[in-house]
Amino acid sequence: MLEHYEEKLSNLRRDGFDKREAIISSPQGREIAVTVDGQSRTLLNMCSNNYLGLANDPGLVAAAKSAIDQFGFGMASVRFICGTQELHSKLESHISDFLGTEDTILYSSCFDANTGLFETLFGPDDTLVSDELNHASIIDGIRLCKAERRRYKHNDMESLEAALKASPLSGSRAIVTDGVFSMDGTVANLPAICALAEKYNALVIVDDSHAVGIVGEKGKGTPSLHGVSDKVHILTGTLGKALGGASGGYVSGRSAVVEWLRQASRPYLFSNSLMPAICAASIKAITLASESDALRENLNARVSQLRTGALRLGLAVGGVNHPIVPIIVGDADHARMLAKSLLADDVYAVAFSYPVVAKGAARVRMQVSAQHTREDIDRVLTVLRRFQESRVSQQNLTV
Repeated sequence: MLEHYEEKLSNLRRDGFDKREAIISSPQGREIAVTVDGQSRTLLNMCSNNYLGLANDPGLVAAAKSAIDQFGFGMASVRFICGTQELHSKLESHISDFLGTEDTILYSSCFDANTGLFETLFGPDDTLVSDELNHASIIDGIRLCKAERRRYKHNDMESLEAALKASPLSGSRAIVTDGVFSMDGTVANLPAICALAEKYNALVIVDDSHAVGIVGEKGKGTPSLHGVSDKVHILTGTLGKALGGASGGYVSGRSAVVEWLRQASRPYLFSNSLMPAICAASIKAITLASESDALRENLNARVSQLRTGALRLGLAVGGVNHPIVPIIVGDADHARMLAKSLLADDVYAVAFSYPVVAKGAARVRMQVSAQHTREDIDRVLTVLRRFQESRVSQQNLTV
């Protein structure tokens, strides 16, 4: 078996698909200290989910430190034994109030929230209809349950309706989608999805991990953005991106659903509670996100600057007006060349190619933070301009 995996690893490295972990020796932020080829370098960070720039916010750090002093480091227990402190209940209430839902249940991650959701709620008589570009946690969560599974083409409402029509009438039906899709930066067409859900008597489940805190009114997410909050039945999300960037996830929605998850969801029943410091800092993050638009305003301005500038250079830019800004170059080698060009100018962004994305759709995924300045984005665009000019020159020589 060891020889088998050594060969698989060798092939992965040969094809350039192996993943290397950058060693960071600083807090997460606009700039990070990264060890590159044995040397520590300060790089402009363009690939973090730290959308609101709160991962090292002094207010969040102070809240976490205070919670450690008051409540200790960890719970050493699951919730239903002796793992529930007042901070856990308080955070759940904060999330529910923020999203406008009846109740919320915390998990150690949104991956656990998604894997715990589907196997608990859906059985062999039910049907789950899922967008083909949904996050791996949704895919794995659906695999864990015995419901019938159908996929529809990405954001394609005709494909979705065909899948709904073909699904059995017995049992429950649910449409499952990301609110914002992590590799493409596209936003789910929730108004059309909710309309089809009403037509075919289906639940709507949205993973809003890349939207909560930054999209919609006061950052309440994609249901708020589209004005369909009352038509989305179940929301999952994370505290590990815009809302502080630590860890933790949740399921939020109708109280009966949340209470059943407390009784029967395996990742909830058999995993340790979130550490108190994360709960306290997450409460602070939700407060900051909901009380002011200042961070989102700068974030949106920098996103627009990067998108507009890249498009003017003739680059293919995926998604919509979201901090995920994929620069799609097609060829895997070109994507790696772009990432190296950025790194040479002390800009850190990662190239993605098959099998993470489809063949011929290799890209460098930029992710903008509220901490970025106009000068930061100008610096990125300068590298992109040089890369594009070099690529055009090579194409002309080939012709």
